[in-house]
Amino acid sequence: MNWFLELFTNTSGVAHTVVLFALVISLGMTLGKIKFGGIALGATFVLFVGILAGHIYTLTGLTDVGEHAIPLSVLSFMQDFGLILFVYCIGLQVGPGFFHTFRSGGGLKMNYVAMGIVMLNALVMLGLYYIFFNNGNPNDLPMMVGVLYGAVTNTPGLGAAQEALYSVENVSKSLDIASGYACAYPLGVLGIIGTTILLRFVCKIKLKNEEEELLKLRENNPHAKPHRMTLKVCNHSIVGKELSQLLDFLDHEFVCTRIIKNGKIINAYHKTVVNEGDLMNIVCPEDKTEAVIALIGEVVEDVDWKIKTGKIVSRRILVTQPRVNGKTFGQMHFSSVYGVNVTRILRQGMELFADRALRIQTGDRLLVVGEQDAVNRVEEVLGNNIKALDHPNIAAIFIGILLGITLGSLPIAIPGMSVPLKLGLAGGPLIVAILIGAYGYRFRINAYMTSASNLFIRELGLAIFLAAVGIKAGSSFWQTITHGDGLLYVFCGFIITVLPILIMGYLARRFLKLNYFTLMGLIAGAYTDPPALGYANTCSSTDAPSVGYSTVYPFTMFLRILVAQVLILFLC
Repeated sequence: MNWFLELFTNTSGVAHTVVLFALVISLGMTLGKIKFGGIALGATFVLFVGILAGHIYTLTGLTDVGEHAIPLSVLSFMQDFGLILFVYCIGLQVGPGFFHTFRSGGGLKMNYVAMGIVMLNALVMLGLYYIFFNNGNPNDLPMMVGVLYGAVTNTPGLGAAQEALYSVENVSKSLDIASGYACAYPLGVLGIIGTTILLRFVCKIKLKNEEEELLKLRENNPHAKPHRMTLKVCNHSIVGKELSQLLDFLDHEFVCTRIIKNGKIINAYHKTVVNEGDLMNIVCPEDKTEAVIALIGEVVEDVDWKIKTGKIVSRRILVTQPRVNGKTFGQMHFSSVYGVNVTRILRQGMELFADRALRIQTGDRLLVVGEQDAVNRVEEVLGNNIKALDHPNIAAIFIGILLGITLGSLPIAIPGMSVPLKLGLAGGPLIVAILIGAYGYRFRINAYMTSASNLFIRELGLAIFLAAVGIKAGSSFWQTITHGDGLLYVFCGFIITVLPILIMGYLARRFLKLNYFTLMGLIAGAYTDPPALGYANTCSSTDAPSVGYSTVYPFTMFLRILVAQVLILFLC
């Protein structure tokens, strides 16, 4: 049995390291699925299991207080590597929509609110620090930064702050701010949801009215979802004109896939001439329906477009060809060059209208209509090779990580800072991943991953990072709670969580008139907190919370990581 005991006692062995990480991660992920009051902590439970493991090693005498169950160099590598994988995959996920969120007035307003929450979190933390901890100890402020990031449930920010600490001279290199993070995190999760509920009563909000308001808003301002209809040509002014002329008149706001002329279905091309009495199969955005009807004629019901002619087919084609990635539908000239029409696009579960200005992304599914030979040619152009997407482009991923680490290591001299600012192992890969996700097609970089692949790598990196942080902090965590300022950290974390939500939530409701369900998602996104989003989704039958969350999440994640480093490097 000695060989078995050595797996847990020989702290310098590779097998011991793997066994300990496997136990911490597997147990943490299992316990993270258990719901407490309807809330599950998910991967974050790995942190607490890691802390428990580190404490058990100290308690049993296998290590001394302050020493770790695994060599510090190994723990540091696992922690940093896990963090890099995590933030890089986050960047790839949010990259395609990161800059889009700033182009609309609503998205800009919501990001202003989220930025206000982030800034208030930092200001409240600094206020509490000067009230309770301004006693000349250089370690107190970094610990409060750990409390801040536990209170806002933001793990990448914790990683960025820990990394920044290594370059600060007057702070103990053995200081592990994860203890402060762990003290504040549990009440942080509960505080976000509880304060969101409290905000409802402070603002005297009725959920039923908010739901009705959203439904009414959607009726008056429909999204650009595809709408299919059959129109009979009755407008004499368009008789004898080519289909391309009609498209130009309405700025390509509709697609005509097929036309019935004299009882015969034909495929519609740019050069197809429209005659009176023709029946046109039209796909257009919902909010352009009336304009298209006014131009062409009248709606005809119960037309069978499924007549078997043996020529015209419709097929969903998967985009897997790298050279197509990033091109707009207008640049592809599907109708004029290939003789087919693309009516709709399925992207990450959403069905969109194939607007000429919309950029095609790897992984999109296009609904293509045309003669079978033409559709087959388009299939060759687009790829339609599902196996090509089953395997992530590992080379592109690590090239991006290499560029990210290089960018993160670049020193940026800022007046007033004791050392140059560096984006670090968290900020550098995150920024590069966002840029690759948004503009990688311009440089022929195909870093596409399926949602499942991205989620797997992201969760793996997060689990490794949290396990390393927990095992590190476990050796001194109990001493921090019982003999240090643990309870005060818990109190400060709760205030950091609650106060900014009440202030910014009230202002957003009072002056920006944000819908409560959208505001719930916005708050969850500003705190990068999935459990809060899960609660918000249970309160509404609409996707408003998810829209609010996804609108502010990318910018907030970037801001949280940047603020962590600025706080450490400017003030420590």
